[in-house]
Amino acid sequence: MALIRTLLLLLSLGLTLAAPLAAQDSPISTEEGTSAATQAETDAAIATRIRDILHELDGYEDVTVTVSSGIVTLRGTTLDAALVEELGALVGRVEHVVAIENEVMLSTSVSERLEPVWQRLVTRAQQALAFLPLIAVALVAFLLVTWAGFALARRHQPWDRLAPNAFIADIYRNIMRLVSVMAGVVVGLDILGATALLSTILGAAGIVGLAIGFAVRDTVENFIASILLSIRQPFRPNDAIEIDGVEGKVIRLTSRATVVLNWDGNHVRIPNATVFKARILNYSRNPQRRFSFELGVAYGTDLAGAKDLAETTVAALPFVLQSPAVNSWTTTLNGSDIGMTVVGWIDQRETDLLAARSEAIRQVLLAFEAAGIEMPEPTYRLIGAGPGTGGGSGPGTGRGAIAAESPARPAPDPALASKVQDVAAGAEQELERMVNDERAASGPDDLLTHGERSE
Repeated sequence: MALIRTLLLLLSLGLTLAAPLAAQDSPISTEEGTSAATQAETDAAIATRIRDILHELDGYEDVTVTVSSGIVTLRGTTLDAALVEELGALVGRVEHVVAIENEVMLSTSVSERLEPVWQRLVTRAQQALAFLPLIAVALVAFLLVTWAGFALARRHQPWDRLAPNAFIADIYRNIMRLVSVMAGVVVGLDILGATALLSTILGAAGIVGLAIGFAVRDTVENFIASILLSIRQPFRPNDAIEIDGVEGKVIRLTSRATVVLNWDGNHVRIPNATVFKARILNYSRNPQRRFSFELGVAYGTDLAGAKDLAETTVAALPFVLQSPAVNSWTTTLNGSDIGMTVVGWIDQRETDLLAARSEAIRQVLLAFEAAGIEMPEPTYRLIGAGPGTGGGSGPGTGRGAIAAESPARPAPDPALASKVQDVAAGAEQELERMVNDERAASGPDDLLTHGERSE
């Protein structure tokens, strides 16, 4: 009996000690169960949230989502590599996501890749059909504005009244046409609600225009020079000019070049850019023109008397103007003579310059010879020459002696001296006739006018 009591006592004591331990183990198990249930709910919420997001976006129809302990695994295919890269960033913004395993791959199926393209084409075609009435209205507005601008540009007024010449008037008309086209485009785009596209078009046009401008810089420079020359009018048809070493009569000024008939009867085309930058010498601007020539008299000559005789002889010629007066002066001291320059003035509208100069020289030579004024020929001293040339050692000769005596000139014929040759501007008039014939045959393509010069 004592043994039984002892066993019962030990059993009771064991049960008493086990009760608190059992009480401690029960909350731990409950907490673990509650935590597992909460994580499962969180994973389900994450998966649901991601699926809802992907459902609203295009391109993720074949993507599946699984979530375990906050780790999201994405599987499936998509048609765009950019969608694959965006998917990771998109899922990463979902709350409670711990990590992402993106196993989505690009689809290589031909049918799957062509189907979206076809759908986009169909959608755009439907949108275009829906926009057809609005596009038609915009097109009509563009055509009306452009037609009005072109109709105004075709009129002679006000362009001919505003422009100094026909070339500038045509430029005004072209500007009007361009402005009307741009206005039509703006109105059409405004009707379509695409005015923002206009800045893009203008920017692209500006870049293209800048590139073309650099490529054809010489052409643009020549065109601008043509505009400025047509406004300034530095010369007129039939003017005798010199430009960049070219001398002749002006035929016409075109939009590209200045055409000159040189003294040999040849046509010379000078680019207007060269004409605009070059020094222009206009012989016809002042009808009075000076001619000059040089002659030499011997040492010991009465220079004052020679000058008076030369001036009197030239002034007595019928084609020489009395004002400005004839003049002369001493220019150089040469080895065998004294150089003189004689100048006179003519009216080049009536007198040929070269013929007048030639006749004046002839008359002065005759007058000098009649007055006994010596005009020696050039003489040279020969050093070290043989006998008979002034370089030997014989009598009357010496080293450096004058080589030979100049033969005496015959006396002038008074009949020839009194007769003045014809110096009328016949050759000049022939050139003017050639220029007029050329202008008549070439048509109205000329920017020059016969009115007052603008300069």
